[in-house]
Amino acid sequence: MFLLLLLAVAISCGLGRSPVSKKLLVIGIDGMDPQLLERFMAAGKMPNFSALAARGGFTRLTTSIPPQSPVAWSNLITGMDPGGHGIFDFIHRDPATLAPYLSTSRVEPPRFSLPLGSWRLPLSSGATVLLRHGKSFWEILDEHGVPSVIYRMPANFPPVKTRARTFSGMGTPDLLGTYGTFSFYTDDLFVAAGAVNGGRVFPVTLEGGRVQAKLYGPYNTLRKGEPQASLDFTVFVDPAEPVAKIVLPDSETILREGEWSPWLRVEFELLPVLSNVRGICRFYLKEVHPGFKLYVSPVNLDPADPALPLSTPESYSRELAGELGPFHTLGIAEDTKALSGGYLNDEEYLQQARLVLEEQLRAFDLELSRFRSGLLFFYFSSLDLNSHMFWRALDERHPAGNVQLAEQHATVLEQLYVEMDRALGKALARLDDRTTLLVLSDHGFAPFLRSFNLNAWLQQKGYLALQEGASPGIGSAAGDFFKNVDWSRSRAYGLGLNGLYLNLSGREKQGIVHSGAEADALIAALTRELLAVRDPASALPAITRVDRAAQAYSGPYAAQAPELLIGYNRGYRAGWGTVLGGISAEVFEDNLDPWSGDHCMDFTLVPGVLLSNRKLAASAPSLTDIAPTILLEFGVAKPSQMKGASVFEKSP
Repeated sequence: MFLLLLLAVAISCGLGRSPVSKKLLVIGIDGMDPQLLERFMAAGKMPNFSALAARGGFTRLTTSIPPQSPVAWSNLITGMDPGGHGIFDFIHRDPATLAPYLSTSRVEPPRFSLPLGSWRLPLSSGATVLLRHGKSFWEILDEHGVPSVIYRMPANFPPVKTRARTFSGMGTPDLLGTYGTFSFYTDDLFVAAGAVNGGRVFPVTLEGGRVQAKLYGPYNTLRKGEPQASLDFTVFVDPAEPVAKIVLPDSETILREGEWSPWLRVEFELLPVLSNVRGICRFYLKEVHPGFKLYVSPVNLDPADPALPLSTPESYSRELAGELGPFHTLGIAEDTKALSGGYLNDEEYLQQARLVLEEQLRAFDLELSRFRSGLLFFYFSSLDLNSHMFWRALDERHPAGNVQLAEQHATVLEQLYVEMDRALGKALARLDDRTTLLVLSDHGFAPFLRSFNLNAWLQQKGYLALQEGASPGIGSAAGDFFKNVDWSRSRAYGLGLNGLYLNLSGREKQGIVHSGAEADALIAALTRELLAVRDPASALPAITRVDRAAQAYSGPYAAQAPELLIGYNRGYRAGWGTVLGGISAEVFEDNLDPWSGDHCMDFTLVPGVLLSNRKLAASAPSLTDIAPTILLEFGVAKPSQMKGASVFEKSP
């Protein structure tokens, strides 16, 4: 009887599964571009990629429509297009208010609370909800007894419940609930204080050799008004040397100018004695003489004690922290916004980006060393984020580039590709005759030379109307959310990186366009006119493809997508104002931002890559083929909703 009981417990815990002898290693490299890869392979810089291509296969991998990372990885995860998984941009909107929100997850507060003075004590639990729909391939493998490790998969926060070991990736917020909010402290009177894109600037005063400041944490939902929690810290500045000591309530560190601190744990009190939340952050001492400038990273969730779910099982996060020490948990860890805003310079940003890559490489070594059976998926972010920021050093045409930048940083991307080659070399050294290897990227890359401000174009063409007396350019900043728009005369609007919506009657609160023939005629006119747009500076088409979501997507969520998906030409992308509903004064603008490369354009112009140690049979593989491929490697039939087929089988 005791043996039967022990067997039942083992089976219920997953310990009674038959061992899986098959091994599949999938390395996901966000933003690896086929043109750059081929260039570096031809130059002898990528010997391991060249060896893998010769041994098995190397081809382009068709990306998603549109080619945005959360869309692309959701296609890969589910084997479906956005009509099936419901993610069609970084930004979605509430049609009743047109307010934008992040597409992959949301935080829901407790439904019931008890007022007690200035406090609100929750009587029920809040929740963090994953907005991606559809079953992931590792959930299906789990149902068939195949063990999986899924490290930093994008569009999987909070991680779906499964017996697989998973750690969340892109979409994971910081402790403030944002995609990353840095802090910058300075006594420079010429640096504007307050909220900036991706951060907040705090004015400080150096008195008696010390700076007193506050580090801000999450908004305290347990108190009326939800004030932001904070903690005090002090910086002691050496009067002669470029050195400072940073003293936090529970730790201190000494830094020289130009030096990064180790990870420091911080704790914010939400409810005295009963409720504190912990995070981790790094300090960078930018300057102490003659002025004071201190950067603090976004406060990341502490993997050893996360305030929000980071992994399955929950113990996996703590285990990784025990093996690796503290590490970035923010979904987009490289602080590109601090570079774009000038709070970090190129070299300072690169130092931070290298810290991110070093952490990922250590985690890769760890998981590779203990990979025995089943599936290991591992994600690298560095090529994507740094291609965004340093394309200007690679492309002499870029308006944000210059000779000095090219001399200093022209090889940044090449060096990162070489790092990926070294990582692949470690994987190749561990392959055996029962292991299949896939290396893939979700999309490629292209220059981002000029902005096309979609809402400005719509306004000039009469599709989007402003209120009486309002001028274009007012309300063009991020966060203005269609300020000064007259919806009673507006038929279309742009939101997100590739989306164009109709102002539909019965859907939008103030919609005026009727579904059916009127909407179809408007869609046809918009498509025709957008494809005819030429950049006056070059006479090149700004848009090379316009897809109708109703034709590109199928599934229960297709109706939630924008009516049109704008495919920009190489060199062009939606302007930053358009992304959050701004209306710029000009349709075309030079891109002078360090964010100089991109992929949110015509999906046919930015394919990803696919390599394997086995011969590839599919003639034109796409991201939706990856989930069926993974399942069939373990003898698991794909579900009917998956669109693709194994890349090792000939296309029908």
